[in-house]
Amino acid sequence: MTERLRSYTGAALAQIAFPIGGIGTGTVSLGGRGNLRDWEIFNRPAKGSTLDRTFAAIRIAPEGRDAQARVVEREYLPPFNEALGFQNQRVAGLPRFREATFRGAYPFAEITFEDAAFAAQVSLEAYNPFIPLDVKNSSIPGMILQYRVRNTSGVPAMVSLLAAMQNPIGFTRAGGWMGPGVADAMFAPPPALEETLNQYREGGELRGLYFTAPLAAPNSVHAGSVALTTPWPRLDAQTHLYRSAWWDGLHLLWDAFVEHGRLTPKLEPRFGEPRAPSERQYRWEAGALCLQADLLPGEEVVFPLYIHWHFAHTRLWSDETGAAVRTHVANDFADAWDAAEYTHREHAWLEATSRTWRQAFFGSSLPEEVIDAAGSQIAIIRSQTVLRLADGNIYAWEGCQDTRGSCSGNCTHVWNYEQALAFLFPSLERTMRRIDFGPSMHPSGLMAFRCEAPAGAVSSSGFDTFPCVDGQMGNVVQAYRDWQLSGDDGFLREIWPNVKSALRYAWSGAERWDPDRTGLISGRQHNTYDIEFYGPNAMLSGLYLAALRAAEEMARYLGEENEAAEFARVYALGRERFEHALWNGRYFIQNVEVAAGLTVPPYLHTPGVEGVFPKYQYGAGCLSDQLIGQWQAHVSGLGAIVDPGKTRVALAEIHRNNFRRELRSVESVQRVFALQDEAGLILCSWPEGGRPKIPFVYSEEVWTGIEYQVAAHLIYEGLVEEGLEIVRAVRARHDGMRRNPWDEIECGHHYARALSSWSLVQAFSGARYSAVEQSLTFAPRLEAPFRCFVAAGTAWGELNARDGLATFEVRFGEVTLKRFGIAGADTKLEPAKRLRAGETVSAKFV
Repeated sequence: MTERLRSYTGAALAQIAFPIGGIGTGTVSLGGRGNLRDWEIFNRPAKGSTLDRTFAAIRIAPEGRDAQARVVEREYLPPFNEALGFQNQRVAGLPRFREATFRGAYPFAEITFEDAAFAAQVSLEAYNPFIPLDVKNSSIPGMILQYRVRNTSGVPAMVSLLAAMQNPIGFTRAGGWMGPGVADAMFAPPPALEETLNQYREGGELRGLYFTAPLAAPNSVHAGSVALTTPWPRLDAQTHLYRSAWWDGLHLLWDAFVEHGRLTPKLEPRFGEPRAPSERQYRWEAGALCLQADLLPGEEVVFPLYIHWHFAHTRLWSDETGAAVRTHVANDFADAWDAAEYTHREHAWLEATSRTWRQAFFGSSLPEEVIDAAGSQIAIIRSQTVLRLADGNIYAWEGCQDTRGSCSGNCTHVWNYEQALAFLFPSLERTMRRIDFGPSMHPSGLMAFRCEAPAGAVSSSGFDTFPCVDGQMGNVVQAYRDWQLSGDDGFLREIWPNVKSALRYAWSGAERWDPDRTGLISGRQHNTYDIEFYGPNAMLSGLYLAALRAAEEMARYLGEENEAAEFARVYALGRERFEHALWNGRYFIQNVEVAAGLTVPPYLHTPGVEGVFPKYQYGAGCLSDQLIGQWQAHVSGLGAIVDPGKTRVALAEIHRNNFRRELRSVESVQRVFALQDEAGLILCSWPEGGRPKIPFVYSEEVWTGIEYQVAAHLIYEGLVEEGLEIVRAVRARHDGMRRNPWDEIECGHHYARALSSWSLVQAFSGARYSAVEQSLTFAPRLEAPFRCFVAAGTAWGELNARDGLATFEVRFGEVTLKRFGIAGADTKLEPAKRLRAGETVSAKFV
C-alpha cells in the first residue's frame, strides 16, 4: 500500500516543527533540519525555544581512513543576523549535512540526510505512539528517535552516535527553552544550578541519564524529571561535561568524540554544593551518551534513543496567578524513567500498532491534499492547546501563543468545529460534553462558553457567564454525535436533563432567542466572531435547527414522546421560515433587526447611520459559515435539515464569491492569515451589495477551520472539485517556507478550529457509524476502487470498495454490526457480526 506524503527540502525546511509527545503531556518538535526545538514539556507553550547543548552527532571511522563526524542536522538556513552571532551553546560551528529531505505521516517524521563527502547514509525517524481509541498509549510523555546509519565506505567501519543533552529543569536563560521575553518569576522561582541533578541509571534493558531538581517544591511546575535513555548495550556515558568557564566542556566533548568515537565515562552526580567561580559563568549542566557499533561494508545499524519527561503540575487558566493543578501524566507514570521503561517494554507493540494506523490512514485513496490536511492537523490533539488533568478531563485553549495559552476554557464556539478528537478519541471528547452539560451549566439553562479548571472550580478570573448561541446549540448536536458513536445510554441519561435545558433556554432564557418557538433565533446572539448578531440569520438559526433535530432523536429514544413532538414541531416551523425568510435566491442571509425590549449598547451604534442599526452584522452578505448547522448535521449523522437543493446552490455561491485565487484584491484592515499571491476563503462577501458601513470584525479574514468546514460540506453535497480547491489552497500556504505544515494559526498556534479538517475524511467516505443502531454505512464521494480509514466508535479499520464488493476490516478494537453497506441499501446482517482486529465484514453494492 503506497503512502502519498509531501516531501520538504532546502528552503522548505525552514518553518517545519513537527510536534512529538503525548495527549495532554506536551511535546518536543522535530525541526525540518533535524534539530530539536520548541521544548514544550512544562505544560505550557514555548515556541521558538531551544535547549542549549542538546544535539546528536554521527561519527564514522572507516578502516585505514580518517574519521568523519557530523551533527545530525542539515546545515543552518538563513538568516544569520543574530546580534551576537550564533552563541556557542547551539554548536552552530560544528559540521552538518549539506541537505535533508523531510517527510511526515503523523506521528512519524522521517528525515534523510545527504552529504556526498560523508562515508555513510544517515536517516532519522522520530515519533511517539499514536493509536486512535487507545488513550493511555497515545499519552506517553516522550519521543522515540531512531538513527539509521549505513556504511557506504566500502570497508569495515566503526560508527558512533553522540547524544548530548542539558538538564532542562529550571533553565530560564533568555532565548533558552522558555523563549525570549518570558519572566523567570512565572515559575516562582526556578531551581538554582546547585539544585539540579544529573544521574546515570541502569535498569532492566535501559540505561541513560536522569535529570531532576530534587529541591523543587512538590507542587511546582519544576517538580518533575527528564530521561535520556537507550537500550543499546555498547555505551559510554557522562553525567556532566568538563566543568569550567567559557566553552571548554564542549571543546573536550567534541574532540574526544571525533578522535575516538568514545567518551571517557564520568558518572559523578554533583548536587547541592556551590559552583566554583570559574563554573558560574554559564548556568548549565549537560551530560552525554555515546553509542557504538562496528559495520561491515553495506551493513546498517539503527541506534535507538528515548527522551521522556514528567511534570505533574501546571497552572490553569490564569498562568502566573492560578493555583497549581495536577496533570493526568501523574496518574499514568511515576516519573520520566518509569515512562521510558514502559515505552521500551511495550515498544514492539506500540510501534507496530502506530504503523497500522499510519498505513490505514496515509495509505488510503483519498486525495493527497485531504490526507495532508487531516493527517497533519491531528497534531493539535498532542500540542499545548490540549491538557488533561488528573480528573481525566480534557481542558483546552483555543490555541497557543508563543509562551502561554490563548483563550482558555474549552471555548464552546471554537471547539464547535472540532471533529478529530470526537472520532479518534471519543472517550476524551465525552469529558468535554460532561463539563459543558455539567459544571458549565446554570440553572436557567445558560451554558458558560468557557469552563473553569478543574471542572467546577470557583472562578478566579472573571469568566464570561453570558451564553454563546453557536457554542450552546452546537453542543446539543455534539451530544447526539457522541452518544451515537459510543452507544452509551448512561452518558446520554446523565447529560440529557441539561441538554434539554440548554435547548429550552432559547425559549425562556434571559436572551429570549426564540420566545415564541418559531424555529428561528433572533435577539442578541453572541457567537464565534466575538460579537453579537441581531435578528434571524442562517448561521445561528441553522445550528438551532440541527440542535432541535438532534434533541428530537434523543428524546424519542428515551421515550419522551411529548418532548420529541415539541422539538419536531418547532424544527418544522423553523425550517420553513429558514428556507423562505432567509433565502435571497442565491444564498442564506441575515435579517438585521433589534427585538423589542433589547437595547443596543452605545459602542455598537453605527456612526453616521440614523436609527438603531448595530455594528458588526453581515446582513445581505454571503457568509462562509451560513450553513455550519447543516455541516454539523451531516457529520453527526442527522442528514439534511434544510432543502438540499438550496443548500447546494448556496454552497456554490460561497465558493464563487468568497474563495479568492489570490488575495491581493481583498482590502483588509483586519488580521491577516493569508495574503498577496495566496489563495483562501474569506469569511464573508457582499456580491449583491449592502455591505454594512462597519461589518463584523473578522469578515475579511481567512480561517483554516472554516475553510475545512466549507470544503467538507461542498464534498458532502457532491461539489467535490470546489471543496478540493479550497483544501489545496490551505495546504499550499503551509509549504514549509511560509508556514509550518503542522501548525495552522488563527488566534494562536495549533488552533483548535482546524480540527474541522477531520470532517473531510467523513465527507469523502460518507461513513456513518451508530453504536446505538449497531450500523456502519458509507457513501463514497470517489469512484471505486475506494480505500479509506474509518473510525467506528469502539474500533477502527479500513473500508475498501471495488468490483461491486465493499469490505470493512477491523484493524484495532472490537465492534458489533447489525447493518453494513452502502447508505440507502438493505444493509441488514444475519446474524449480527462481532468483529475483532483482523476480521472483516463485506456487502455487495452497485
